[in-house]
Amino acid sequence: MAKKKKIQKTNAMRIVEQHKLTYNEYEFEWSEDHLSADSVAKKIGIEDGKIFKTLVTIGNKTGPVVAVIPGNKELDLKKLATASGNKKVDMLHLKDLEETTGYIRGGCSPIGMKKLFPTYLAEEANHFDTIIISAGKRGMQIELSPLSILQVTNGRMADLTT
Repeated sequence: MAKKKKIQKTNAMRIVEQHKLTYNEYEFEWSEDHLSADSVAKKIGIEDGKIFKTLVTIGNKTGPVVAVIPGNKELDLKKLATASGNKKVDMLHLKDLEETTGYIRGGCSPIGMKKLFPTYLAEEANHFDTIIISAGKRGMQIELSPLSILQVTNGRMADLTT
């Protein structure tokens, strides 16, 4: 009988386990050219809107603010600013992503960043029992309930998309 390859746990997975929450993991081949939520959805055979991407912004009052939105939607910066108590938020420059969060593009999870930043989960997550987010490394996703994500990030649900 073939032996199942043991998945190497990420920091995000360990944190979810510390909270005694259940999750499923998906591992897949990735490439620099195919890091979008759409290409991940195709690789793991999941409907596009169920995969959520993690975007990091900088608020003029709060500093880093994390938005977790459906991969097939766009972030509305004004809505995020309002939800987070900022007058304005701008996307974090890609060159600052790893230093700020500990994660790289294509492997940024809202769970397990260097610090617990204000985190907002798009209300579209309410349409699903579970959603899929990055597990904190390229080629690895985890599926868990929106409530679980809010619990481990101290996050809030908000209207964030256009």
